[in-house]
Amino acid sequence: MKKKTVFVGISGGVDSAVSAALLKDQGYEVVGVFIRTWHPEFLECNEEEERRDAMRIAAHLDIPFLTFDLEDVYKKEVADYMIAEYKAGRTPNPDVMCNKEVKFGAFLKKALEMGADFVATGHYAKNTKEAFSSGPRTSGSLAQPDHEKKHLLYFLNKGNDVTKDQSYFLWTLKQEQLSKILFPIGHLPKVQVRKLAEKYKLPVAQKKDSQGICFLGAIDLKEFLKHYIEEKRGDVINESGEVIGHHDGAVFHTLGERHRFTITKKSPNDTPYYIVAKDIQKNTITVSQKNKTAQHSNILKNVRMLNVNWISETPEPNKKYTAQIRYHGEFLPCIINKEEVVFETPVLVASGQSIVVYDKDVCLGGGVVV
Repeated sequence: MKKKTVFVGISGGVDSAVSAALLKDQGYEVVGVFIRTWHPEFLECNEEEERRDAMRIAAHLDIPFLTFDLEDVYKKEVADYMIAEYKAGRTPNPDVMCNKEVKFGAFLKKALEMGADFVATGHYAKNTKEAFSSGPRTSGSLAQPDHEKKHLLYFLNKGNDVTKDQSYFLWTLKQEQLSKILFPIGHLPKVQVRKLAEKYKLPVAQKKDSQGICFLGAIDLKEFLKHYIEEKRGDVINESGEVIGHHDGAVFHTLGERHRFTITKKSPNDTPYYIVAKDIQKNTITVSQKNKTAQHSNILKNVRMLNVNWISETPEPNKKYTAQIRYHGEFLPCIINKEEVVFETPVLVASGQSIVVYDKDVCLGGGVVV
């Protein structure tokens, strides 16, 4: 049988390098692809250095190497989206959009057009499948009688390394996409990935992990946004409506933050303040020292979602699930009522955040807070 061809997104880091090495060992025809994206002129860019590392990885593994220029897609769907959302006073997740529009949007589409059977990335997540007949699906065995029409249902699972799991960023994936995606290191802990990098003698085996926003890296978000959104001094007010400080613009802040604003009315026994509300029209932020209680309008039990996507199955009514409202945040008990998440206890959420729902280790999907 003809070998299956996999286009692997090689970023220049250790995770994608090990992914490519594992797939080659498993007998795939592997093609390394570096994705070129947009960077603003004012931001120091190490893209060429990352591309050189990606080329060295491909050369070491003796696989073909391509560069996909997806600058326009990234600029429009990730950067412009993020800026517009902050201008509107919302809290977007650019990494979710990067995965949706770039890695598993434009990259996947172009790879398939060029003859790939699959694409692969170094995400810490798992893609599993289950076979079922045209009747009710059965768990476990993939075996079905020959006369029955077989279907495959794909599931997105958490990565085995809970400290690295990236399923939160992948909640927008659909069945058609998952059927063409491989996550070669999702079952491995990071320490094992490092050991494999040494075993394969990869040139990036000792390279540090990248941090920050997808492709842009570890940037100061406020400094980035200041190039597109004008600073405007506003009041910091407490729960009684008293002005107790100032800030440089409500749009730069998100709920739950404890920094980047100035408290001028202090006492020796002050405990930290966190943001519990903001008013974009009045350019004010409201802060509190108290525990998060239901008295604030943004601390809710019932949270409505937009752009809802269920990956493998629609949640059952009244069944208990868990949900994350931020990457590596706590898994909060909840039930799902159509396009509403009902939490057991009130949570502080910001408009624009991604809520991602789980059934144990299966990522069911999610939506964006209204």
